[in-house]
Amino acid sequence: MLSLFEDDKSSEAEAKPRPSATESAKTDKAPDEKPSKPAASSGIPSPDPAQTARLIRALRTVEPGLVAKESRAVDRARNVCSDLKSGKDTATVQNNAKLRYEGGTVPSLTNDQAADIVTAVKSSFCD
Repeated sequence: MLSLFEDDKSSEAEAKPRPSATESAKTDKAPDEKPSKPAASSGIPSPDPAQTARLIRALRTVEPGLVAKESRAVDRARNVCSDLKSGKDTATVQNNAKLRYEGGTVPSLTNDQAADIVTAVKSSFCD
């Protein structure tokens, strides 16, 4: 009868590492997720609060409708900055800015306004 108890103990001992293996698998997934999130957002600079205020003021000067939704205006500015940082030529950056900001409260923008948007992005946070 002692051997039965010993077998039961050994089967319990074998069962204990299995949950810890599952726990370690969960632990392995968590570190993979953490680095990918910062890496995805680190490519495009984000303005700090003071820079955001300067950006919003500058965009409002170009066309008040550009900042009807400030968070959207900042997201679009970050994309303009991404174009600048990736080395796209001036005409492409300006055209992309125009396309990003047109629509909704601003049905159309001139090329000069697009150039002013790019200048606003550069001068506020994307140097």
